[in-house]
Amino acid sequence: MEDYRTGADGDDGSSDVDAIDFGTLVCNLQDLVKGKDTMMPLVDFQEKKHTGWRQLKVSSSGVVIVDGAYALHSTLRSLLDIRVAVVGGVHFSLLSKVQHDIGDSCSLDYLIDSIFPLFRKHIEPDLHHAQIRIDNSFVCSFREPYYKLKCKNESSDGKKLYSFEQNKAETENFIEMYLRPPFASEEMKIDDWIKVRQSGIRYYLSLGDQRIVDKYFIIRPKAEFEVGRTTLGGLLALGYSVVVSFKRTCTSVNRDQLLIVAETIDTLNKTFLVLKGPSRKIVAAEASKLGIKGPWITKSYLEMILESKGVPRLNTPPPVFSTLLTESQEKKIAAPKPICVSAEKIRNLYELMQPWTRSPPKKLEQEYVLAKWQFIPDSSSRSNIQLAPLPDSYDLDRGLLLSVQAIQALLENKGYPVIVGIGGPSGSGKTSLAQKMANIIGCEVISLESYYKPEQVRDYKYDDYSSLDIDLLTENIMEIRNSHKAEVPCFDFENFSRKGFKELQVSEESGVVIFEGVYTLHPDIRKLLDFWIAVVGGVHSHLIARIQRDKSRAGFSISQTEIMTTVFPLFQQYIEPHLVHAHLKVQNDFDPVLSPESSLFVLKSRKQVTYQDILEVLDASKVCSSVQNFTDVYLRLAGVPSNGQLTEGECIRVRICEGRFALLIREPIREGNFIIQPKVDFDISASTVSGLLKLGYQAVAYIEASAVIYQDGKILIEVDHLQGMAIPYLQIKGTNKDMVSSAGSALSLHGSYTTKSYLQIILESLPADDNVSVGIHNQQAARIQELVEFIQSQGGSFNSDSSSPMREMSSTDSVLDDMQSRIRKLERWNTVNMVLWTILLSAIVGYSLYQKKRH
Repeated sequence: MEDYRTGADGDDGSSDVDAIDFGTLVCNLQDLVKGKDTMMPLVDFQEKKHTGWRQLKVSSSGVVIVDGAYALHSTLRSLLDIRVAVVGGVHFSLLSKVQHDIGDSCSLDYLIDSIFPLFRKHIEPDLHHAQIRIDNSFVCSFREPYYKLKCKNESSDGKKLYSFEQNKAETENFIEMYLRPPFASEEMKIDDWIKVRQSGIRYYLSLGDQRIVDKYFIIRPKAEFEVGRTTLGGLLALGYSVVVSFKRTCTSVNRDQLLIVAETIDTLNKTFLVLKGPSRKIVAAEASKLGIKGPWITKSYLEMILESKGVPRLNTPPPVFSTLLTESQEKKIAAPKPICVSAEKIRNLYELMQPWTRSPPKKLEQEYVLAKWQFIPDSSSRSNIQLAPLPDSYDLDRGLLLSVQAIQALLENKGYPVIVGIGGPSGSGKTSLAQKMANIIGCEVISLESYYKPEQVRDYKYDDYSSLDIDLLTENIMEIRNSHKAEVPCFDFENFSRKGFKELQVSEESGVVIFEGVYTLHPDIRKLLDFWIAVVGGVHSHLIARIQRDKSRAGFSISQTEIMTTVFPLFQQYIEPHLVHAHLKVQNDFDPVLSPESSLFVLKSRKQVTYQDILEVLDASKVCSSVQNFTDVYLRLAGVPSNGQLTEGECIRVRICEGRFALLIREPIREGNFIIQPKVDFDISASTVSGLLKLGYQAVAYIEASAVIYQDGKILIEVDHLQGMAIPYLQIKGTNKDMVSSAGSALSLHGSYTTKSYLQIILESLPADDNVSVGIHNQQAARIQELVEFIQSQGGSFNSDSSSPMREMSSTDSVLDDMQSRIRKLERWNTVNMVLWTILLSAIVGYSLYQKKRH
């Protein structure tokens, strides 16, 4: 909606409803509804002016999204089919930060009126008309950071290190301001200052100097958010002061995944060369290719300015720009009310009554400042110190930041190597956290699965602690500790054997090694490690919620204790007791099963293509191929209502591949020719599948197939030979929808796509007399029984004895929960019964009086 602003000097879309050209927007939407192309306005925010028009064609998807602060305005609501309101993000994060800075001396309403003066009057009333309401608690994260290398853009002899071609380079000018909180002490860290970047008529805000410095790399999250000019004015009115401001001129050129920028800082009168990218390796490789060897600078421009100019004293007048606020805005945020200290009980009671649009999530009510790592004496440690465990648990984003800070503290105090262990249940997010840490630090990740004993794996004993070669693991860790290198085994799951060893070298440049696996925090292993991290949640929590949902739909209730005892006996008995000793505990609330952001776009076709056709689509220099044989077993809880046809949504799919078990819970989304599904299935133990059967899930269908997989790192092409089907199916998978679509076009697949699941395809292929709507098909019954017996044989030994005290306790809990559920149902029926009788009697009495009066 920002393209529909009428005033060249107007604020962003969240500041003034009168500045929006609703007439043009309505005309554009009406044209699109009629299937006509339309002309929409264009605004140059840098030049602060309307620059022309561009044609907006009718989308083939038939969907138009209107995005803006006033998208739910009454002028537009009648044209909208779906109304979505989003609150949170930097809005709530900034409120939390300001509350932390100024204390509990003013109410949430007062802060909102100061920082977002137009929100309550012009925006909040419209949000209540939304059909879908979203609380966005995600603010910024190091999950997908960008990496920077920075140095002066001239060598010692005065020559420029990099020269830009003027026709390819872009130039932008920014003003950067740093706001110091009110009541700040002279010693207050610059990390607590608020950074505001002005670009034309746009303002971007970030909370503090959020970055990690690792050797000569600067690692930053994507932490800037656009705000209105009135927000900046409100912060100044609350007592924040602009202590540092400078102009930054950026000349940049984009080279694939790398951005090369020359940044000139007016206050320093110097130009710096910056290389930015999403990958540490790409940035380092490009610097080497350009012949740039530093010296690298890791200080921020703010730190350089403070070193040269000094930190402004608290009584120094801030250099506020006279053009900061317009006359109308000055009136809106004129002299704030005196800060009133109200009673704590009244404030809390008042905030409990706040509407959903104003109440920050509980997550943001935590202490704003992250915990700091401390060391304690340890006689058994090689340097007589060890990390002190943090008492609290943290979400994945805070956990990632804390883990990197802990590693840096260990490197500074103990030197290299630092050996890290990450443990937790299957599907909790251990591998994801390990990979993200490795990307930031630049180190190796070793999975404990590399240490499987071949003889144990041949018997499918993946979940046994005894299946790990602990002697070899211990030997490798001690070699890394003492000689900084080790021969790490490589395991081949296709042949159930070791396929050799790879040399792991640890140096001062890369002095960290991360071990991750279910048993990483076992006492025999963790005593050899420097830093212990426990991760819980993720898919693990999602499966618990799914079981409770299915049980509820079937008319029963089940306690979490009984689920844990039955479905995760291995975790409860052999893993959970060790996690409590971790230095850092991470509660992974990110669920990749539900998140569309972590999905694959899939095109499926039955058209046959040749190997040469596939090679023409993929990058021939990077193609690798493999073969997988798998069996998919579909589990459904008895008693769950059905619409008459067995579907993926009713089932939990368990994939058995090379003796291992993987889970798929979410039914894929189908959009046009595309199937949108989670990136990967999640490994689980055999005892978990066996536990599902004990809870009443039944195997109702299966698929057996052989897949030939070709991939080049960007696109995956899979040729699936389903048992009983004469012609194979082709699947093209990738995270980029356009690339997947292009690959389909290159293979001439248009007109042959299908979005049917393999379950639906197999069920439709069965004879009509066998093709029952719900239950097990006669042709599949015998094989399903074999698969169930195989699952029970693999997972049964891990389940706790039914006579154990824990089992008895959970059984009692289940009975109590069931009784409470029945009582609640009776109470609800009694209430409904009374209401119905009251209505009926009232109608009879009313009718009698009416007849009497008429007579």
